[in-house]
Amino acid sequence: MEKSVRAEGKGGRWVRLRVRTAILAMLMALGLGGTVGSWLTGRRPQGVSIMMAAANAQVSQQVSFEAGLTPVVERVVPAVVNISSEKIVRSPDTGPAAPFFFDPFFREFFGDESPWRYHQPRERREQSLGSGVILTADGYLLTNNHVVEAASEIRVSLADKRELKAKVVGADPRTDIAVLKVEEKNLPVLPIADSSQVKAGQFVLAVGNPFGLNQTVTMGIVSAIGRGNLSIVDYEDFIQTDAPINPGNSGGALVDIRGALIGINTAILSRSGGNQGIGFAVPINMARDVMERLIKDGKVIRGWLGVFIQPVTPAIARAMGLEKPRGALVGDVSPGSPAEKAGLRRGDIVLSFNGQAIEETRELSLKVAMQAPGSSARLGVHRDGREIEVTVVLGEQPSEGRASLPGREAEAEPVLEGVAVTDLTGQLRRQLGLPPGVAGVAVSAVRPGTPAAEAGLRRGDVIQEVNRRAVTSVAEYERAIRQAGREPVLLLIHREGNTMFLVVEPRAR
Repeated sequence: MEKSVRAEGKGGRWVRLRVRTAILAMLMALGLGGTVGSWLTGRRPQGVSIMMAAANAQVSQQVSFEAGLTPVVERVVPAVVNISSEKIVRSPDTGPAAPFFFDPFFREFFGDESPWRYHQPRERREQSLGSGVILTADGYLLTNNHVVEAASEIRVSLADKRELKAKVVGADPRTDIAVLKVEEKNLPVLPIADSSQVKAGQFVLAVGNPFGLNQTVTMGIVSAIGRGNLSIVDYEDFIQTDAPINPGNSGGALVDIRGALIGINTAILSRSGGNQGIGFAVPINMARDVMERLIKDGKVIRGWLGVFIQPVTPAIARAMGLEKPRGALVGDVSPGSPAEKAGLRRGDIVLSFNGQAIEETRELSLKVAMQAPGSSARLGVHRDGREIEVTVVLGEQPSEGRASLPGREAEAEPVLEGVAVTDLTGQLRRQLGLPPGVAGVAVSAVRPGTPAAEAGLRRGDVIQEVNRRAVTSVAEYERAIRQAGREPVLLLIHREGNTMFLVVEPRAR
């Protein structure tokens, strides 16, 4: 082949150089460019040592053009395990007669051989497969909560064919992370990277056991970072990848091109149930933090701010005097909460947390939740057209309450016309279940097809403020609306025990 190319003369050598240059560009993207430097000059490469710094290890790998990523894979695979779990599922009654079968009189009349005996609840064993990652040599593993949830027995299969029993140290459904422990020493482990440094476009490998096919490795890139609002779990900050992930990959490793762990594969978006190029992994920084808390406390104790937040839409940004939509708008402050004690108010927009910018509500939720109760946090707040700093001592998140959780974020959409309001009477207050301190006007009707209806403004909402001024009667409300003219209007409304802001904008003429 080499002779035939050279026979083409100068033009053939140019084609050969272009091909080699293209391959060099690809390998340089993988961090292997030095490996083929001599190859371009016609000399066979002897391999190159790639040093990589991880959070808990220095990894040295010999990678050559001929071997490709085999040395990296050979190091990663032993630390990724197959997890098989078994749980007992109790089937529901299968017929209307079943409840009566357990009545003593019924059984005496029909006997134990009654045909209805088949309607009894039955127990069956259900098995599931997933993956896990060994993080400590003495047997601590990370996986997904949904892989081992409610399992009565868990077994871990290693790459060297050993099979070990595992127990659940702790699980956190709100991030879908679980920690397992096996009684074994000197296990292979993966080095841990800093997932905050992961960038879209970098190469990654997904390692796991899709469809029970042990130690399967697939390659792709990081498609995006910071993915959230997917309704997969409560706290979402996923790394998105197109490295093929399928059922059974859950709990497996997402590693960078050096073999350092950057995420725990968790979910896919798919219409078929298989890989369609969109997979999600929990960043290892978050997973490791959850792991440490579960090992130490047996549960995840999260920080609590005590605010109800909503997105800052372009309309709200204009009304609040912000140059662009960013931050998290405080729609309500829980009485007695850390936020109230620190002086946070309705209408504040949180722009930063401990010096880190907040672009959307999800970011504030995550940062608060990752802090320990009792720790102090500095909030950069936009208030009345200026920026101030508020220091808050975080509390412990109530077991049933959530500090500015995704899913409770209010979508504040523009509204203007078609809203009828009425004064709050004693009877109306009782019907709406309003606390004594709530004042305003009640929304009695919203005309279909108007911006208000499309935005979700509801009958029963109580409008408390118009353009940051309290209204206590229909007359005050109408006066405030007239004064606003054709300009956007900022409303504070009370709904089902919470308050939120809505921006009222006129229709385009």
